[in-house]
Amino acid sequence: MASNQTSTQQESKFTLPMNDLEHQQVNLDEHVVDEKEFDYTKRSQWLRAAVLGANDGLVSTASLMMGVGAVKKDIKVMILTGFAGLVAGACSMAIGEFVSVYSQLDIEVAQMKREKRRNNANKIEGKGGGVDEDEKESLPNPAQAAAASALAFSVGAMVPLLAASFIRDYKVRIGAVVAAVTIALMVFGWLGAVLGKAPALKSSARVLFGGWLAMAITYGLTKLIGSSGL
Repeated sequence: MASNQTSTQQESKFTLPMNDLEHQQVNLDEHVVDEKEFDYTKRSQWLRAAVLGANDGLVSTASLMMGVGAVKKDIKVMILTGFAGLVAGACSMAIGEFVSVYSQLDIEVAQMKREKRRNNANKIEGKGGGVDEDEKESLPNPAQAAAASALAFSVGAMVPLLAASFIRDYKVRIGAVVAAVTIALMVFGWLGAVLGKAPALKSSARVLFGGWLAMAITYGLTKLIGSSGL
């Protein structure tokens, strides 16, 4: 009996550390999962912004080409119009993104400096309330954001341009632009839904309907104004 009690006490002594180790392992695994989810969320925000920029370039350039194509059947005029829309839209997106992100950068830097002065952490080290190098790496980059926005817009705008570049016949060219834009809209809608964890079918349908509506309105109004002799 004494030997059994001794063995039971020894087993109980070893049981608690094992439970503690298992608990620590579970906490460590949860911490690793949280970090992975955070990194995925951060990446998905950039990807989702890129998809939205590409969708903007696709719809605006295609609508512009359809509008001009409603009154001018010449392929050269249609291509030049689309190219002008690509350049103007990419520059506008880049400038707008640069100004927006730079304003966000100024606000975050000012907030960091206020927190450092409030805590009096950097006065002892002689930094005078500045921003550390590690903190600078976490701040948004206006130039990078502007380049990414312009690139995403350009990628989307290239779809209708490439679809219309090698087709001489007017009706076939218009049909090719609509078909290429339809496929691209479905792909962009699906990507946006996947990255935003939304229903893919509904999201693709909304994006597709919105793109069709924009092209139809631009084509119809330009056709109406052009036929009126203005």
